[in-house]
Amino acid sequence: MAINFRSKKDTGPRTNEKITASEVRVISSTGKQLGIISIREALNQAEDEGFDLVEVSPEASPPVCKIIDYGKLKYREQKSKKEAKKKQKTIEVKEIKMRPGIDTHDYNVKVKALLKFIGGGNKVKVSMRFRGREMEHKNLGFDLLKRLTEQVVEHAKVEVHPKSEGRQIMMILVPQVAK
Repeated sequence: MAINFRSKKDTGPRTNEKITASEVRVISSTGKQLGIISIREALNQAEDEGFDLVEVSPEASPPVCKIIDYGKLKYREQKSKKEAKKKQKTIEVKEIKMRPGIDTHDYNVKVKALLKFIGGGNKVKVSMRFRGREMEHKNLGFDLLKRLTEQVVEHAKVEVHPKSEGRQIMMILVPQVAK
């Protein structure tokens, strides 16, 4: 069994003179199988048609090569990768910061923003910061986050339950999956 030592720089399929096999199975540009022929004959055939000889299946015995325009092949691959990337949905983690002594109106504004983020399909990290003597009353923070969770239960579910990390309490909410 032959071992392929290809450089990291060579990422695409081998073409023309870079094909190392002595005999290859060739498919013409029209899709017709030309059979197993020597690499010299295959390269001459590709040159006659005005295309490149591209190794499409190097692991096969003998390797399968196709006579095609390599530039067009690379262009199509780039285009399909770009199209796949466009259709990909990225989930962001938005953050909402609160304080334990938050007023009712400010709290409602934060809840509205949270629902907007959840509606957009994003995760939301809710963090509650404590200063100075507020650290004595962490239970107020936990109570506030519990109230928040109960208020948004039909839109979001808790991924990471409220936990204390130094001078803050944090939890993560994710969009509720439709049933």
